[in-house]
Amino acid sequence: MIALFILITLLTFIAMEGVTWFTHKYIMHGFLWVLHEDHHHPRKGQVFQKNDGFFFIFATPSILLFFFGINPSLNFMFFIGLGILFYGIAYFLVHDVFIHQRFTWLTNVQHPYFLGLRRAHGSHHTGGKCFGMLWVPYKFIKEAKENTLLVD
Repeated sequence: MIALFILITLLTFIAMEGVTWFTHKYIMHGFLWVLHEDHHHPRKGQVFQKNDGFFFIFATPSILLFFFGINPSLNFMFFIGLGILFYGIAYFLVHDVFIHQRFTWLTNVQHPYFLGLRRAHGSHHTGGKCFGMLWVPYKFIKEAKENTLLVD
């Protein structure tokens, strides 16, 4: 049973990349652009953005799944909520901390995957097509590797 719960958590985490891509492309860049726009055009000195409201939107299903996943006893919904939570933590660390450096942690990471991830997201902000978060088209990793070799 434990292996099944771990599998559910892991599959949910992986599936969240697709959910992220879809909601970013069709919802954040669609009818909820009013919340997402300040992320693409932040004001200098702005600590919080309207875009941060998406935290509450995406946390709600996870919280509900935790609640129904322990009521009346522990069940699979808890582990779906856990997968969503883990993806949310990864998203925060990658997007807000590493890519946009809203906090001064993780600023010296030099691994080609992470540098490629930063490039892919940067391309999104300049009109690119990268709407996901953790899956990075290989061309961005390759560019990061090539630039790292030039610096060494």
